[in-house]
Order: sequence, then C-alpha cells, then structure tokens
Amino acid sequence: MAIDTTALGPSRHAENSASIVQKGIARRYAAERRFRLYGMFAILFGIAFLVFLFGSIVSNGYTAFVQTSFKLDVPLDSEVVDPAGTRAVSDLRNADYTLLARKSLASLLGADTSSRPQMREVGALLSRDVDVEIRNAVLADPSLIGKTLSLWVLASGRVDSLMKGQLDRELPAAVRKVSDQQLGWLDKAEAAGFLAKRFNTGLFTAGASSNPETAGIGVAMVGSLFMMLIVLILSVPLGVAAAIYLEEFATKNLLTDIIEVNINNLAAVPSIVFGLLGLAIFINFAGLPRSASLVGGLVLTLMTLPTIIIATRAALKAVPPSIREAAYGVGASKMQTIMHHVLPLAIPGILTGTIVGLAQALGETAPLLMIGMVAFVVEYPTTPLEPATALPVQIYMWATSAERGFVERTSGAALILVAVLICMNLIAVILRRKFERRW
Repeated sequence: MAIDTTALGPSRHAENSASIVQKGIARRYAAERRFRLYGMFAILFGIAFLVFLFGSIVSNGYTAFVQTSFKLDVPLDSEVVDPAGTRAVSDLRNADYTLLARKSLASLLGADTSSRPQMREVGALLSRDVDVEIRNAVLADPSLIGKTLSLWVLASGRVDSLMKGQLDRELPAAVRKVSDQQLGWLDKAEAAGFLAKRFNTGLFTAGASSNPETAGIGVAMVGSLFMMLIVLILSVPLGVAAAIYLEEFATKNLLTDIIEVNINNLAAVPSIVFGLLGLAIFINFAGLPRSASLVGGLVLTLMTLPTIIIATRAALKAVPPSIREAAYGVGASKMQTIMHHVLPLAIPGILTGTIVGLAQALGETAPLLMIGMVAFVVEYPTTPLEPATALPVQIYMWATSAERGFVERTSGAALILVAVLICMNLIAVILRRKFERRW
C-alpha cells in the first residue's frame, strides 16, 4: 500500500521553520547573557582597580593624621632665653631652645647630660624644628621666662616611622638608623606615658618644610583657595555670557561654527598646554610674578572656560521651546525671555558644569608646574600676588622627596584632595536634583 507524502510535507516544513526560529531565539538569548556577563565583568574589573587604588592610598596615608610627640616640662632658664634681661624680641628669637628641650628629655630618659654622645642621641629623638614650638610660646607670653613650660613637642621623623611600624625594630641599628640605646629610651618613654601618637593638626596648619614631621598643607590650601576664587569670579560670568550669546543670539554661519568647534577642541587640550600659554602671556608678556596665585587662577580660568561654556549651552538647550514661545506670546523681549525665564530654568545645569569645572581645576598640577608654583613656601600668603603653591603641586613635591616620612604625607594629602573633590561632586549632584525641573 503506497503512502501519500504530499500531505506530510507542509507540517514537516512548519516543524523545521519552528525549530529554526527556536534556535535563533536561543542564540539571541545566549548572546544577550554573554553581553550581560561582559558588562558585569567590566564593572567588577573597574571596581576592583578602584578598590585597589583607594586601598593603597588609605593604607599609606591614614598614619599621616597622627604624629608621635614627647610631653616635656621645659625649664625656661632666663640665662639661656634672655641673658640680658631686656625681653628684646631679637634675643628671644635667637635663644637656644633646642638645648632646653634636649636637657628636659634627657632628664626624663635618665640620660647623662654631661655626655656629649648621649646628648646627641637624645637630640636625634626630637624634631629638628623642636625649637619653633617653644620659641612661639615664649614670644606669645614672655612672662613664661624663668618658669617651666609643659607642652607636647614633635619627635623626629625616624622615631615617628618606628612608632608607626614603618621601620622594623628587628633590623640592625645601622639600617634602621635608631640605636639600641635610643630604642630602649623610646620603650621607656612610651611606658611612662610621655611618648604618644596624637592627632596631627600640623598637617592642616603647617607650610612647606624639609622635615616630614613638620610639613603640612596649610599654605597649599590657602593658595588653592585663592586660585579657586579667581576661577569662580572670572570663569562663571565669562563662560555663561559666552554660552548665552552663542546659543541665543549668534547667527548660524561659518564664523560661529568655527568658534563652536574650537571651544569643543579646547575642552580636550592637555592642561600643560594652558600652562605654556600662561607662562608666555601672563609671566613673560604681562610681567606678573611667578608662583603667584593670581597667575595660577588665570591659567585655570582659561582651562575651565570651555567646560562651563559647553555645560551652560547644554542646559540652555534643555529648556523646552514652549517656555520661549509663551514668553514671546505675552510680549516679552528676547533679553527678558532669556534672563527671566530661560536662564533661571537652566541654573541647575549651569551649577553642575561650574562645580565640575572647579573640581577639575582644583586637581590640576601640570599647568601650575609650568608657571613655577613649586616654590618652597613656609609662610601663609596674604594676597594672590604673593608666592604660593597648590594642594596637588604640594603632593607632587612630597612624592619626589627621598625622606620616608614624606610617603605617608603624600598619601594623606591625596586623601584630603580626593575628599574635597568628592564633596564638590556631591554638591553638584545635590544642587542639580534640588533645582532640576522635569518636562
């Protein structure tokens, strides 16, 4: 008996088509799953590197926020501090306060004050700037002369590294550069309670120093503040005005197209190029002082302007055309429409662009190096025309120092800079969400 296969043909063809479709769908789903896995892997890879980066900075820098100090009772012998008894400022400044501090520490440690080798070893435990703290106290209150002054003074950078575990106590004395006798004195002082690690306020208040234990970012923070004020005062009005003109008033022609292209290109120009421009114009041509916050602020203003212009133009474009049409419909002029309606609605985007631009400028180093803001500045600048440095430049200078103590200073200052930048970006996000209007 013969079988009619013509009747089975359409059903078999339908089954084959359905199988092909199912396989295609399975392949697409598999490709989608693979793409998701790739995306998750990329995110985890980035997070891992971010954790590694911040972990290394934190592990090296958290110790910078504490500093090893000795608590001394320093007898302010009038024969050493003011032998003439005139209370003259010059005499008080030139007194040998280091000798007084060494004698005080030697008496606490039980060292022989008549032995020069022992006194040298005692003196090596103290910071080389130990006299500054005592001198400042005497200059502030000369009535202390003849009395005993109790205060905490900084230990040397080597002692600080040893107390923080950065130097191995088991190493030979020649390698760790702390003698066995000094090690015994330190153990005795710690057990007696007049050697301890305390919060390092000097990190935030001190200026540049060749000794890591007395170096701080105070001067650099003031210099950065001066520069950010100059950038804020100059870049925001200029950037917003330029964006409003290009977006609302300028006719679309070849000239405006060239301007727009160049503004977009300037946003991608390496920052060191702006440093070269500032060196040529503001220092060599205009004759402004090197290492001044004013020059740094002007250079960073040039670098920040493209960012603010682009962000402001994007914010203006985001305002719906119906706002403009409604304003024109009630008889408002173009200027009234922009100033009373469009600009207020674009403020969230403008604020975001401004803060992001300022954060970018705050973290720049290369242009400031080109204009000489690597000066060794100890005193606080009082005007933007005085020599100063900036926080990222200070970090760079510490990173190139050979002293072990500057390693933690570098990472600690980097933590502070990152914290400031994170705060600025959080402020930008908060302001945008607070004032943003959804259409």
